[in-house]
Amino acid sequence: MPKHKTHKGLTKRVKVTARGKVKAHKSYAGHLMSGKNAKRRRRVGGAFVISHVFAEIMKEKLGQSGK
Repeated sequence: MPKHKTHKGLTKRVKVTARGKVKAHKSYAGHLMSGKNAKRRRRVGGAFVISHVFAEIMKEKLGQSGK
């Protein structure tokens, strides 16, 4: 079987933790923040853990499905 290439766009957007969870940053936090309320700005500030089903797909695209 041929090897699969790593999805380079995904490697720039997500991080796999030591325990195998996939972390990403929330969207809509780039600019135009003055029009958004404070609660929304805090919510989009941090990272979040991606659900198990999507995490397995992402790990496969990153070449880490064997872990």
